[in-house]
Amino acid sequence: MKGHCSFLAVFALLALASILGTSAYDPSPLQDTCVAINDPKTGIFVNGKFCKDPKFVTADDFFLSGLNIPRDTSSPVGSVVTPVNVDQIPGLNTMGISLVRIDYAPYAGLNPPHTHPRATEILVVLEGTLYVGFVTSNPDNRLISKVLHPGDVFVFPIGLIHFQQNVGKTNAVAFASLSSQNPGVITIPNAVFGSNPPINPDVLTRAFQLDNNVVKYLQSRFGWKNN
Repeated sequence: MKGHCSFLAVFALLALASILGTSAYDPSPLQDTCVAINDPKTGIFVNGKFCKDPKFVTADDFFLSGLNIPRDTSSPVGSVVTPVNVDQIPGLNTMGISLVRIDYAPYAGLNPPHTHPRATEILVVLEGTLYVGFVTSNPDNRLISKVLHPGDVFVFPIGLIHFQQNVGKTNAVAFASLSSQNPGVITIPNAVFGSNPPINPDVLTRAFQLDNNVVKYLQSRFGWKNN
């Protein structure tokens, strides 16, 4: 069992590191590195982050540990997303790629419908069984979905609403790579019903064809995060 998991882990790291690296959505870098720093007095503004002087770049600027540790999935939807983007690894700045670990609770743990406005996503399942899918744009709104098992890979096109749900009786784990150093995420129910300040209920009542009181109830339920 350990050997099987090790194979999947190696496969995931190799696949996710290489497939998107040659087709990143972000602009191509014009230098070897642009390690992100927060001090504008000591750097140059590039791709949204200031660059550290290359003379002071170290291996730790490109390193993060701990993605092997299971996460707490006790959120309302039964999942948690652990991001690895430019905010966690400064060396990702201008590199056009990032990574996430997603943990799903047994019995329907869900990564809710969401979009990444700046990235295509490629996901590989390490543990468990996931029902995944995305919806195409108007007017078709076609659902493209599949059940995935360990070692299976699925792609979510940039900007399209997509989701993953654990349909097994045990914990599930997936890793995903995204074609941006900072792909962004818009969780649909949170954005619609949990915006700050709230969207006028009359707008949502007409858009979703719901009773006004139902809309107000839904607005009272959202606002949590799973990442």
